[in-house]
Amino acid sequence: MAPLALARARVADARLPVTPVASAALVAALILVSLALRARGIGGAFWIDEGLSVGISSFAFTDIPATLRLDGSPPLYYLMLHVWMALFGTSEAATHVLSLIFALAAIPVGLWAGWSLFGPRTGWFVAGLFALNPFLTTYSHETRMYSLMVLLALVAGTAFVHAFVLDHRRHAVLFAVALALMLYTHNWTIFFTAAAGLAWLAIARARRERRRTVLLDGLLAFGGAVLVWLPWVPTLAFQARNTAAPWSNTPTLSDLSTALSAVLGGLGPVIGLLLVAGTGLSHIIRRRRDIERLELLTLAGLGLGTLLIAWSASQFSPAWAMRYMAVIVGPIVLLAGVGLARAGRLGVAALALVALLWLPKGVPPDPVTTEKRVVADVESFLGRGDVVVSTHPERLTVLDYYLPRGLTYVTSLGPVADARYMDWRDVLGRLRAASASKTLGPALDNLGKGQDILLVRPVTENSSNWKAEWTALVRKRDRQYARLLRKDQRFVRRAVAPAGPYAASNGVRATLYTKVND
Repeated sequence: MAPLALARARVADARLPVTPVASAALVAALILVSLALRARGIGGAFWIDEGLSVGISSFAFTDIPATLRLDGSPPLYYLMLHVWMALFGTSEAATHVLSLIFALAAIPVGLWAGWSLFGPRTGWFVAGLFALNPFLTTYSHETRMYSLMVLLALVAGTAFVHAFVLDHRRHAVLFAVALALMLYTHNWTIFFTAAAGLAWLAIARARRERRRTVLLDGLLAFGGAVLVWLPWVPTLAFQARNTAAPWSNTPTLSDLSTALSAVLGGLGPVIGLLLVAGTGLSHIIRRRRDIERLELLTLAGLGLGTLLIAWSASQFSPAWAMRYMAVIVGPIVLLAGVGLARAGRLGVAALALVALLWLPKGVPPDPVTTEKRVVADVESFLGRGDVVVSTHPERLTVLDYYLPRGLTYVTSLGPVADARYMDWRDVLGRLRAASASKTLGPALDNLGKGQDILLVRPVTENSSNWKAEWTALVRKRDRQYARLLRKDQRFVRRAVAPAGPYAASNGVRATLYTKVND
């Protein structure tokens, strides 16, 4: 049976005949449920990267790409956030809403993906999974690009299967557009592109009768996306040489399973989905010449293939973080939805159980060691010309967001003229060469009698978070800078935030000193 006729037969034979009005109502209900669950996290305190997002996006629109040369990211999300902030402001809630919109959009797009590829039943299962997926919930209230990446990768993966497996050639254009947008959103798209390229060649090999068409359409789609991306490539090359990700650890084999747990909301849901969805998928996989089998293998290649390529590349140049798994959420959740939909009543029960496991347990208050709460405890002491020292350099942007204007900033890398971004160029070499006396000493000498200096230090008790080359060096310098200020008899300690010995695994603590003599 031809792929197009097969796709139509799936819809005609589906057990879920839903009218357009009923479909719209059900999608709206899923979106409202998801909104009620995800909106509870809106307005929480920024963390390091969110401060960077707002800081970089606050530059003039045309200056953002040049600023990102020093940061290491592509520009699309920051340009979008710049426009969004111009319309709705820079508050935590305002900027979080943009990410929430992308997360909610994944629900109808997930419905389209599952329905168009595997029929209505699968579409509704996939939509339900996207409505509650914890990974997407987490990044629906974070001022970063990850919910956008989930959405774009879902569109790209679905369009890829349509174009090269189901012979819907117009979807090759959609794939090219989505891939180009991904390349301008996050650098892990390079791994996704590599996985898609391998899948494309495998499809061409498997489909002898369509090989010429598949190869030609793929060349045009991949070539078009890369052509659009070419203007950014010189900047990417500069970033790769000068910024990289020195804070990242080399991933281990166990990090692969941890990544899947992050995408699917924990070990329990992963096991349940593997058992139940795996049963549904196995029925399709065993049908060797079935087009659905090729669809599933293609989706697996996009999701798991991207993960394996990224893991392998990170053995040589570490660039690994759980939030980067956004690029594989779409294909993996789509596969899970197909498996549950084909597992019969057991799939419905498994979906209900996974939904219960995925439901958020409430939004905890911001820890006392967040920059927002620490700054709130000490900002009344600070005045124009006082000095703020951050021994964890990349935290300065979020500190600047919460602190009053008119302060002078210093990090363990030296004085900072503009705290809205982090200059990652050769940071390891610069931090190795830095010394407390040379970097902090002049700032202490230049303070007048009666002026204050706020020392902000990262919480480093959890040593497992400080093993990468960059973080280990930050931790070392932090102790040296704190020791220098503590021993300087010209200064007396006036305040500590948070007050009291709070146990914490992340965040910051601050100590306010006043210069009492010259």
